[in-house]
Amino acid sequence: MKFVALAIFAATYAIVAVRHFRPLPVGRPAGAMLGATAMVATGVLTPSDAYAAIDHDTILLLFGMMLLTACITEGSGLDALARVVVRRAGTPWRLLVALSLSAAALSAVLVNDTVCVFFTPIVVVVCQRAGLPLGPYLIALATSANIGSACTLVGNPQNMIIGSRSGMPFADFLLRSFPATAVALAVQVGLLRVFYRRRLPDRLDVSAFDASRVEGGRSWLATWVGLGVIAGFLAGLHMGFTALAGVSVLLVARRRDPAGLFSRLDWTLLVFFAGLFIVVGGLQHTGFVDAAIRSAGPWLDLHTLHGQAAFTALFVAGSNLVSNVPMVMLAGPWVDRLGDPDLAWVELAFVTTIAGNLTLLGSVANIVVAERSREAYDLGFLEYLRFGVATTLASLVVGLPVLVLTARLLG
Repeated sequence: MKFVALAIFAATYAIVAVRHFRPLPVGRPAGAMLGATAMVATGVLTPSDAYAAIDHDTILLLFGMMLLTACITEGSGLDALARVVVRRAGTPWRLLVALSLSAAALSAVLVNDTVCVFFTPIVVVVCQRAGLPLGPYLIALATSANIGSACTLVGNPQNMIIGSRSGMPFADFLLRSFPATAVALAVQVGLLRVFYRRRLPDRLDVSAFDASRVEGGRSWLATWVGLGVIAGFLAGLHMGFTALAGVSVLLVARRRDPAGLFSRLDWTLLVFFAGLFIVVGGLQHTGFVDAAIRSAGPWLDLHTLHGQAAFTALFVAGSNLVSNVPMVMLAGPWVDRLGDPDLAWVELAFVTTIAGNLTLLGSVANIVVAERSREAYDLGFLEYLRFGVATTLASLVVGLPVLVLTARLLG
């Protein structure tokens, strides 16, 4: 039975990891669902075991944050903000910096994938109107959104899993992760200047941009509700139900059928996560993961330099082979055994998130940017890779020491 579970896991991850799996081209969500069904059908897990394997807090938080983001971005508020930034930037270089910082800040609270879904069409329109090269701005959007999402427990799906599994308070995680994320973002801006400053024109033509009209009442309400949700996170309230409370306020204020909002949710992502939890639970049921961890344990001591290097290399490689979300799921049960659980959880979040910047296929946010801009610009794998390798390595080199130092200062 153990080898049956291992075979199901391998087949599922072949479908999940490869973008177009020719033998069974059903896509990632369906692949995870098929794997989960197979785990139960072959007797590896009982239906009760499968239900228990799903992390319901993570699913609830992901659902709540997607719906909250859909409510906040429904009006013209963020679109108007983007246009104001363009008009005030003054130069193409300052616009690139503003885009990078805005994407990072919003991704910390609105989920990086959603920020990229919203901003990519705006970036395309802005660059086309102003005659700017699309490549630098698209790459800056994707990589900065990934970096910013490392800062909080709601910035990306893998951090949501870490928040649920670790039980770490939102404020505590933020306190530990913010310095490293800020340093990584500063390095990101420096690299953007090195790579792209000479490719940008000296002036930005703002005459092509008209001032946007903001839906005042609803936009302000959405802003205050969003701030209230963040305050709830910081106060230690249950994150999933706090997000739903914010959604409830906005739905009542909206006073119309929310079917359109629900249709904008990425339901396939929820199916993907639920199926993946069951597949990973089936693999953990075999004992293979525990045996592998016991063997690798001596090499992953986060109190030593070689342990830090081994930990980082393992999760950078794994995040780009099977994606960062599955890697976090597999690592979850044994992170507490690494001697310093708080540091291990925050470092796991930071490394797996930053690893998503390595290649164009390293994170869903990258794929979102590439796909949503495809009609206007073909963002190539190698074009992205040149900057992706630089920002990933630099972010890890400067960010990890800050992460460790912060952990020591906090005790």
